Amino acid sequence: MGISGYEVAIVCCTSPLLLVIPSLRYAATKNLRLLHLASLVGLLAYRFQDPANRLFVTGFALATTCAAWTTGFFAERANSPRLEARIMAWGVGLIMSVVAKFACKTNNPLWPIVHAENGGWNKIGIFIALFAVLRSQRGSNTSGGDYLPASGKKGSSLLAGIGFGGLMFAIVSLLTDSSTMISWVWDGYPVRGPLAAPHGALTIFAMGAGLVYGIFHPAVAGSWTAFGLGSLGAALLTCYHHWTGYYGALALAFYIMAVAPVLIVSSVRHSPASTFGIGFVVYVFLLLFHVWVVAYAFVPGGPLVREHTDWLMITTMLSIGAGVFSAATSNSTRSRNKPVSPNSKRQRSYYIYVLAALQLLSVSVAYLRFPTNDYTPHHKEDKVVTAGIWTVHFGLDNNMWSSERRMRDVIGELELDVIGFLESDNQRIIMGNKDVTQFIAEDLGYYSDFGPGPNKHTWGSALLSKFPIVNSTHHLLPSPVGELAPAIHATLDMYGEMVDVVVFHSGQEEDPEDRRLQSEYLSKLMGDSPRPLILLSYLVTKPLEGNYNTYVSERSQMKDIDPTDWDRWCEYLLFKKLHRTGYARISRDTITDTEIQVSFTNLPMQSSTLTIPCHRLASSSSASLSPKPRCAFPKRWSLSAADSLPYSVVRECVATATTSSTSPDTGSKLPGIWTKMKVHLQKKKIV
Repeated sequence: MGISGYEVAIVCCTSPLLLVIPSLRYAATKNLRLLHLASLVGLLAYRFQDPANRLFVTGFALATTCAAWTTGFFAERANSPRLEARIMAWGVGLIMSVVAKFACKTNNPLWPIVHAENGGWNKIGIFIALFAVLRSQRGSNTSGGDYLPASGKKGSSLLAGIGFGGLMFAIVSLLTDSSTMISWVWDGYPVRGPLAAPHGALTIFAMGAGLVYGIFHPAVAGSWTAFGLGSLGAALLTCYHHWTGYYGALALAFYIMAVAPVLIVSSVRHSPASTFGIGFVVYVFLLLFHVWVVAYAFVPGGPLVREHTDWLMITTMLSIGAGVFSAATSNSTRSRNKPVSPNSKRQRSYYIYVLAALQLLSVSVAYLRFPTNDYTPHHKEDKVVTAGIWTVHFGLDNNMWSSERRMRDVIGELELDVIGFLESDNQRIIMGNKDVTQFIAEDLGYYSDFGPGPNKHTWGSALLSKFPIVNSTHHLLPSPVGELAPAIHATLDMYGEMVDVVVFHSGQEEDPEDRRLQSEYLSKLMGDSPRPLILLSYLVTKPLEGNYNTYVSERSQMKDIDPTDWDRWCEYLLFKKLHRTGYARISRDTITDTEIQVSFTNLPMQSSTLTIPCHRLASSSSASLSPKPRCAFPKRWSLSAADSLPYSVVRECVATATTSSTSPDTGSKLPGIWTKMKVHLQKKKIV
């Protein structure tokens, strides 16, 4: 974590400032088609393997896109119908992007982090974009019409720019994914509010309805009454969970999209550099504010705004209010009841038809994604519980490609019944406003708990379970100095037995007092639970030293899955009132830079005295298995992985694991992979 220097790329969006130069403004206005075509280079960024080169290409595309759209708005300032058409096209394009992400489970299929192998639709996107630019971009006439002359009231260009910046930030931070605000109001099981699917369709409907209302009733959308209602929605979203918070989210989504045409029309009455340029400067400031509230431990001045999403929301709404004030002055000289021409009516009807089609598409996606809630564990007959922990680093692999599909394949091969994700919260601008849990949970069939939302100022923790989640509570552990430590405390129905699972990420190595307080808090939480419990954690401690002895103590009643495994530092699996039958550490290959740790346990009534010391099997360094993770026991890789291990390690681990294929106490079968391993090695005369 920290500042690397690449962050400077965010200033690319301030390219409209260059339009202060008259010759550049004139050239951009007369060559809009070329400018839009140049912006499409961003769709080719996926062709670059080096992440830095992809960033540079994307940055150039962002700069040209911002300049092209703001120039297009400015060029049509003298022609209200065509300006309205551009605004509607821009708004419909935003909603179309949200629908695409809704269909692709929060991944935009045209992003530079996706390609054909991990869900990208890059070539299709390039074809559609080329057709759209060549079809839609025509020459602009910048004189005549109802353009307000210099002698008219135009309001303040500074306030108009601030309003546009606040508008852009509100859209990008909250409305570029249908599940972002839903994650804000999510607070665990039982379900008491909206779900990403199907209720994302409601967010999309509110956006479309707001856009139409802003076009048909700009005077009302730009009024202080509407601003007050939008602010009330923002307050409900920020301060409340469940349905109450989501009702506020819908009101805010409606208002943001309704006021967008009003603020854009107000902005084009001034120089584009003084409104759109300043607006994007304000946007960059709010974007940094947006990052600083959670990354305060790694950035200069971070503690000043630590955990103050409320301040950020207030600043955003005040910025929009500044734009409303300027727009009220600018629009005061316009006729409020100006008749709409037949061409404008026909044009509006086309966009309404498109919005209706998009809404029907979103409803269809919601129906297809509706949770089935009929998931079954992998080892139902044996009543074995396989649980894992993985620090997924925001669903990006070591080469900065989207990694959800590779994560899904690994988790499926490991046949995990329960898995905890750490550093999983992507519902922020810098992470693309996406959710890695949605794709994996729906594709593999898991109940999921997103964990503390993005407005809780953590890097995220999530829980996926094949077992029904009866109850879950989100915790923010004591962190007086460093970053907040998130935890999920869930109760699962495992084969009719209530078992607790805790997913936890402790503070950083640089904050020892934070980690001490967190260890005491979590030790008490686990010790107070009367039920069997599994801890899936990132503890930042050495085995048998320091805070380890608080987590594993009489107070917590927890046991380490393998106290003899001395080379761990972060990830740990602890348990109580369960019987351990296996443990593994799996190399992550290039999916992320942390391993997966997996435990096999039986419930108390399924006790077994057989221990499988299998974690050493994950030490294979065979290059032939790349790019798949090297793993000891998944069915597809285990046998070839065993071939490359030293004879002594294979003999000790496999012989111990396959001494008996059933439990001597209960006859419960052990995972069948061990029997397969034994047969394979017998053929090779190893055991």
